[in-house]
Parts: sequence; structure tokens; C-alpha cells
Amino acid sequence: MTTHPQPSSKRAAIILAAGQGTRMKSPLPKVLHPVGHRAMLDHAIDAAEALGCERIVVVVGSHSPEVRAHVVARLGEDAIAVQDPPLGTGHAVRAAQGVLGDFVGQVVITYGDVPLLKAADIEPVFASHDGITVIGFEARDPGAYGRLVMEGETLAAITEAKEASPDVLAITTCNSGVMAAPVGLLFELLAEVTNANAKGEYYLTDVVELARRRGAPTRVTMASEDSVMGVNAQSELAQAETLFQSVQRDAFLAAGVTMSAPDTVHFAWDTQVGAGTVIEPFVVFGPGAVIEVGARIRSFSHIEGARVATGAEVGPYARLRPGADLGEGVRVGNFVEVKNVRMDAGAKANHLSYLGDGSVGAGANIGAGTIFCNYDGFNKARTVVEAGAFVGSNSALVAPVTIGAGAIVGSGSVIVEDVPADAMALARGRQVNKDGAGAAFRDKARANKESRK
Repeated sequence: MTTHPQPSSKRAAIILAAGQGTRMKSPLPKVLHPVGHRAMLDHAIDAAEALGCERIVVVVGSHSPEVRAHVVARLGEDAIAVQDPPLGTGHAVRAAQGVLGDFVGQVVITYGDVPLLKAADIEPVFASHDGITVIGFEARDPGAYGRLVMEGETLAAITEAKEASPDVLAITTCNSGVMAAPVGLLFELLAEVTNANAKGEYYLTDVVELARRRGAPTRVTMASEDSVMGVNAQSELAQAETLFQSVQRDAFLAAGVTMSAPDTVHFAWDTQVGAGTVIEPFVVFGPGAVIEVGARIRSFSHIEGARVATGAEVGPYARLRPGADLGEGVRVGNFVEVKNVRMDAGAKANHLSYLGDGSVGAGANIGAGTIFCNYDGFNKARTVVEAGAFVGSNSALVAPVTIGAGAIVGSGSVIVEDVPADAMALARGRQVNKDGAGAAFRDKARANKESRK
């Protein structure tokens, strides 16, 4: 039996992401499909980082340069290991050996297509420092899952379904695929794994039996089936999204957020909502939404990359795009779109307006149909509406332009020059009334129509 020095408390993670994902039937690599507006692979990396792993290695396939580029952008080139050709999970883990270099400590193996597994679910696998610990789960339908064969509290073997006897297939405790071990022990065992099985692959699961032969401890810690679900097809991706949203909704309800129809509200992975906020039905939060205490988000609104302060009200049918920053008591009403605009306390844009690239001062009012004309086809420019200004309905503010504090813009104006504080700007053609011309027009039109019969 080979002996190993007591491992350090250092942790590393190997994330397997080399699968081709053919069952997804999508040009987007499987592990880059989003759950909660975040790539499944990023969920796995998040969990590894939350565990305090000082080294994270992602095993990718040569067939997927997009996955490689995604990992490099987040973790750097040193986090990449390539499995080529794909010869099973054991072979994939061995591909990470050279990248880990002289790392000493425990390593956990996770998967880029298991988006719901959190650090808290994984943490128990690190309790043992001298053997192998596997995460298991009780399966509602064991089907093709590998079975955990137990002898009391000891894991005797992991048997793949295709290799299992009827007695083993009757076991409902199944293998999640996640395991941890001292890094030295893991790679020594993997070097002994063969591909003498029905698939001709190198199974990671074989290390359990090999460890037993050496007298190394083999243990199981349990997690829920939902938390360890893998995604291999679009239907499973939809199921993962449903489970993710359910967890998010329950957490926000428990934190004091009011939702009368929570099943219709969709959150992103990083949505923040303060207690006392009311969210009406059919609201969608994209990434980067921060809703402070006591705001109100009305039905059919979409919020992404935006902040909504205490007491502000959004919607119904409003869209806040990245950079929208609503101060206390701000009102953004129906069919208003805000992008990269700061609105100070008490400002209002109640309906049918586009505010893009600029700022709106405290207490200012933006009338219906107002447009911040921020783009000339080549460059963006800013519109500044200062405190207390009033912009009349159906106005176009052609940036760059400033509407001074307390100024008034008359309805239907096209403003191309700055308006001084407390001034009134009227930029529209003068109305001319011609007495009787309406009746004359109708008489002439009627006569022309009759002459054509």
C-alpha cells in the first residue's frame, strides 16, 4: 500500500467541460447555455471559487474553441486543460494533472453542465483528508445513473448501470459524479484505471474500488437530486431553469419581498431585491438588477443592469436597460425605456418615452412621447435635464443638449440648442388657422369622388 503525507488544507477544483453536447442540437456549446442568465460553466466556476479553491482547472475539448475562450477570459490560460480525444471521465481528469503541477492538497471534480450545485452542497466532501469522498443522491428514477454500492458507512464501489447486475440496479442511491480526494492519491489511482468495460472508456468511478484495495477510506456524502442534476438536452435545460427560478423566488419571499404571482417573475443569478419591495406579475430581471428596499416593480417590466432606489416605481410595461439609475421616489411609467440615464429623486417619466444617455435632475418631469435623440448614426451624446425642468409631450431633445434647471420645453418641440435655466423653449412651426378651409376641402374632395363614378 502506498502511503501519502497528510494533505494540506489547500483546495483545487477540476471542472469537466469537454463534452460535445450533441443532444442539445445547438451551435452554442452545451456548457455555455445559460441558467438564470449565466452560463452553466460559470455557475460551476462560481461554486469552486466560493469553496476557496486556489487552483481551478477546466478540462475542455479541442472541438470547442468557444469554451476555451470563455474560460481564458475568466480564469486565464493557466486554467485550461485539453482532453483530446475524449476517452471518458477518468481520462478527462488525467488531462488536468499537468496543469495542476506541484499542487498539494485536496481536489474536487465537478462538471460544467451541473448548474445548480452550490458550494454548500460540495463542502462536505472535504471533511476527509485521507481518502475518496463522493456526493450521492437518492434518485426518483435511478435509470442509467451509476449506483453507489455501500457496505455500512463505506462506499464499496460505483457501478455503471450498463455494467450492473439486477441486484445493483435495484439500488436507488446514485452517483452524482462529484468526488474529492488528495491530489496525489487521485492521480496514482487514475494511472491504474483501464478501459476494460462496455464503453471502452476510462471511468473515473473505478478509482473507488482501487482505493479500497489500497485500504484508503471511501465515503459518501448526500445532496438533493435537484442540486446535482446534469443538463444534456434542451428539455433538461428548461427543467434546470425552472428549479433555479423556484429557489430564487423562495429566497426572495423569505427575505420579505412581496410577489402575488411569484411563478410569473423571473430572476437572474445576481438579482438583488430589498425587503418590502413589491413585484407585480410578469416581471423579468436580467443580469445586474439592483432593487432597493420598498420599491415597486409593476407588471410586464424588464430590468437589466439597472438600479431602482427606495420608493421608486417602475412600470407597468417599462424597460430599464444597463446604466439606468433611478433615485428615490422616481416614477418611470408604462412604455418608457431608460438606458444609461441617472434620474434623481422625484423625477418622472410617466409614459411613452425613450431616455438614453444622460441625466434627469430631481423633480424634473418628462412628458409623454419625449425622445432623447442620443445617436447620430456614428456617436452617442448626452442629454442633461436639470432639476425642476418640465419637458412637454412629444418633444425631441437632440443631444448633446442641456435643459436648464426650472426650464420649460413646449410640447412638440425639437430642441437642438441648450435651454437656459427658467427659460421657456418653443421649437415648432407657428400654427395658422384658415377660416372655412376645412369645409371647402371636404366639398372639393366629395365632388371629385362623385365625378369618378
